[in-house]
Amino acid sequence: MTNIGIRPAVVDDIPAIVAMLADDALGASRESPDDLAPYLAAYERLQSDPNQFLVVAVRGDMVVGTLQLTVIPGLSRRGSTRSIIEGVRVHGSERGQGLGQQLIEWAVEESRRQDCQLVQLTSDAARPDAHRFYERLGFVGSHIGFKLQL
Repeated sequence: MTNIGIRPAVVDDIPAIVAMLADDALGASRESPDDLAPYLAAYERLQSDPNQFLVVAVRGDMVVGTLQLTVIPGLSRRGSTRSIIEGVRVHGSERGQGLGQQLIEWAVEESRRQDCQLVQLTSDAARPDAHRFYERLGFVGSHIGFKLQL
């Protein structure tokens, strides 16, 4: 992957990030690119939390990928700090060219820099291609996740 940079997201990136979040069947049913107000409020919350890393991958001036990394200090696992990768998205024009792997590798390296002992992520059960992708990168499907909609 040449000419790709990964940098912290800025407020002007929010429309492109939301568009990528909405760019599949699951995202289209839960995202609202026409109303950016909740995303801008969430961005402000993320910016005020030093354990949150919202990044974008850019090619030139175009945002072509994104992910969020959350660092969580904890007591379990002998006081281990862990990270969680969320919201991994690659622009449709960039899929299949290694950008997703580059983003995940960035997140793993940042997790190491943050002294994390474990990197976690979840993937919707309806995304078998994503599951194979994460397994190819060394992640193990070790848990069953649960959600409670509030």
